[in-house]
Amino acid sequence: MAAAPVAEQLNGFVRPPTDAETLTLYVPQTDRAAEINDHIVSHPLSVRLRSQEGVTESRPHMKIPEKMRQYNLTGGTLMGENKIEVPPLSFSRTEDELPTLTQLSYLGPSLCGHPGIIHGGLLATLLDEGLARACFPALPNKVGVTASLKIDYRVPCPADRYIVLKAETTKVEGRKVWVKGWIELLGDEDGDGTKVVEAEALFIEPKGAKNMARIYSSQ
Repeated sequence: MAAAPVAEQLNGFVRPPTDAETLTLYVPQTDRAAEINDHIVSHPLSVRLRSQEGVTESRPHMKIPEKMRQYNLTGGTLMGENKIEVPPLSFSRTEDELPTLTQLSYLGPSLCGHPGIIHGGLLATLLDEGLARACFPALPNKVGVTASLKIDYRVPCPADRYIVLKAETTKVEGRKVWVKGWIELLGDEDGDGTKVVEAEALFIEPKGAKNMARIYSSQ
């Protein structure tokens, strides 16, 4: 019987929910979370991306097995009231030769460094993960690790705001893939917002990639 929870967790990694299924797994637990979720899902940017051919909509964090989320930084520790209030909503072009990703999120007041300003380390973490999700489809086994990450902070990112992360794969060479991206403030309309931070990264697929868990793979 002791092995049952372990088997359940492993099964979650081996058979993660599909991208479509992740959209049904999140249920807001508070009125505020429901309000934030509705704003993200119905935002004009989401509506436009959802209508485009070749774009896959998903909530990648919902692919992490529920019992494992407590051990995941952005999918567990930093998720919740006044933090990353709802799982980010992603729109990806995974079939393109140079894949891209657009991700909408809300960052609450408990994620600050200076009062009212989102911690720069969190923004770097979000870019690390977002750039990875954007470019992994271009790798042979669809998984990699960060080899380098260059961050340029432009302006402070205010707390209690919606943001959009945009990432573009720029080059692929075997097990190496280069990607650039940025985070901007999400306005009320479908247009470019103020860039708060930009990044460039290199990801490398490990030689044992075939045996790595696929939590963020597209299905």
